[in-house]
Amino acid sequence: MRFLAATMATAFLFSAAARADWPNFRGPRHDGISAEKGLKTTWPEPPKMRWEAKVGDSFSGMSIVGDRLYTCGTADKKQQVLCLDANTGKPIWNFPLEDGYFEPQGGNGARATPTIADGKLYLLGALGRLVCLDAKDGKVIWEKKFEGKPQWGFSASVLIEGDLAITSGGGKQGALIAYDKNDGKEIWKYGTDKAGYSTPYPFTIGSKRYLVGFTGTKVSIVHAESGVVAWDTAWKTDWDVNAASPIFDAGKLFISSGYDTGSAVFSLAADGDKLSGKNLWGEVKKVLLSKFQSAVLHEGNLYCSDQRKLACVDFLTGEEKWKEPRMENATIVLVENDLFIQCEDGRFVIAPATPTGYKPTATFKALEGKCWTVPTLDNGRLYTRSLDTIRCFEMR
Repeated sequence: MRFLAATMATAFLFSAAARADWPNFRGPRHDGISAEKGLKTTWPEPPKMRWEAKVGDSFSGMSIVGDRLYTCGTADKKQQVLCLDANTGKPIWNFPLEDGYFEPQGGNGARATPTIADGKLYLLGALGRLVCLDAKDGKVIWEKKFEGKPQWGFSASVLIEGDLAITSGGGKQGALIAYDKNDGKEIWKYGTDKAGYSTPYPFTIGSKRYLVGFTGTKVSIVHAESGVVAWDTAWKTDWDVNAASPIFDAGKLFISSGYDTGSAVFSLAADGDKLSGKNLWGEVKKVLLSKFQSAVLHEGNLYCSDQRKLACVDFLTGEEKWKEPRMENATIVLVENDLFIQCEDGRFVIAPATPTGYKPTATFKALEGKCWTVPTLDNGRLYTRSLDTIRCFEMR
C-alpha cells in the first residue's frame, strides 16, 4: 500500500509539473509549442472522447486557464464569447460580442482567440469590437471599436505584453495600437497600414523587447514599450492576406504568406535604437506559402502545412527537407518531439518532428466539417474544433 501511495503521489506530481496553462493564441510562448509531457503518440484504437460541445460557428482557438476553457461561437445571430468547464464542456457563461459575421467564402464567426491574463479576457471581434471582460463572469471592463475591417474580418488576437494590450486596428486608428490592459487608456500607436490578420508577436534582442506587426502590406518591428519603429520592410501579398505568425529565434525572424508570395528569414541586429535586417535566404522563396497556417520551429527546422502540402524546411537556408502532398491547410502544435496535426478534413495525425521524412505514428477521425483552428493540448487532453463543434480527447 505504501508503494502504491508513493506511485500515485509521483504520478500526481508528474502530471501537475507537466501542466501549463494555454492562455492565448499559439500558447504561452506564442510559438505553437506545448509543454505537455507523456502524451500517447501511438495507440491500438482511437483515444477516448471525453466530451463534445456544439458552440456555433467560429474559427476562434481555445484558451485554457485552470479548469476553464475560453473560445467563441455564434448564437442568435451574434458572435459569442464562451467560457466552458474544461473538464466537462458545460457552459459557465457567455457574452454576446457583436453582430454575427457571415462570410460564405472564408467561413462564419469570430476569427481571433481569447487572451487571458490576470483574471481578464481580451478579444477582438470580426467586425471590430475590442473588449476586455472579467474572465470570471464575462462582465465588460472596457471596450473599443475599430472601423478598418479587412476583407475577411478582423482576425488578430490581442497580445498582452507587460501592462499593455496590443492589437491591430488599421488605418488612422493605428496599424498597431497599445492600450493599458487594465483601463483601456491608449498608450501608443504606430503606423497607418491597413490591418493584417496576424497577431502581434513579441521577441527580445539583448535587453530590448520588440513586437512584430505583420499588417496588410508590411512587416514592422517596433519597440514594445513605446511603439517607435525599429525596422520595417514592404511585404505585399495578394488581397493583403498576411496571417501566419512570425517566428523569432537566435536573432532571426521567419515570415511567410500564401498565394504566390512565399517566405523569408531576416537576420536582425541592433543598430543604435534601430535594427538592421538582412534576408538570410537571399530572396523570398516559395518553399512555404502560408495563408493562415503558422509553422513551428524544432531543432533548426520549420514544420508547416501551407496551402499546398505539409513540409519540413531548414530554418537557416530555406532548403526543403521533405514534403507530404495532400496535407494542406492543416494546423500544428509541437509536443516534445512530435507534431500534433489537425487536418482540415477532420483527421488528426501524430508524426515525429524529424528532417528525415514524414512517418506518422497515429491517426484518427477527430471531427467532421471544416477544421482550420489550431488545437490546444492541456492536462493530458486534446481540445480541437471544427467550425461549430469542440471535442475533448484523453491523450494519456
